[in-house]
Amino acid sequence: MSRAAVPGLPSRHPIGEQLPALYADDDFAQRFTAGLDTVLAPVFLTLDTLPAYLDPRLAPADFLTWLGSWVGATDDPEWPEERRREAVTRAVELHRWRGTARGLTEALRLALGVRAEVTGAGAATWSATPGTELPPESETGPVVRVWPAEGAADGPGVDPARVREIVRVMCPVHTDCRVEILSGPPTDEGR
Repeated sequence: MSRAAVPGLPSRHPIGEQLPALYADDDFAQRFTAGLDTVLAPVFLTLDTLPAYLDPRLAPADFLTWLGSWVGATDDPEWPEERRREAVTRAVELHRWRGTARGLTEALRLALGVRAEVTGAGAATWSATPGTELPPESETGPVVRVWPAEGAADGPGVDPARVREIVRVMCPVHTDCRVEILSGPPTDEGR
């Protein structure tokens, strides 16, 4: 889609009609301002529909990357348009959940269309007493299990490099997350 001049697009605010009465019958002035109307009509149309450009559900597809850059959304031109729109729409929410198990599983689902679960997320403690014992170190750290979403079995599968990159970016800096890529949902025996 292009936001260039649209042939035959009428101006909602013709300049010739706004000229003083002296120029209302002047053929040159009317033709000159009609040329300006042709140039300004797409500008007026864009300004009239500006709220639609700022809504990721309504914005033109080629505008999504720029709109996503405002909110730090991950955008891949190879994604289906629906997924790109959802990425921009949910970017702020995902930033709020960054560093959590929920944020990581949602980021993987949104970016790669896979299912995931995070187990062994570590430990935390709080105490009003100084010198309280720290929680024991986790031996394995969090484990991120990833598998194809339902109905995606006939697709290209899970890309391990992209999964590890998203996990690296979304996990807290002090956490060493281990990634397991499964062929299907985990079972109780596999845990």
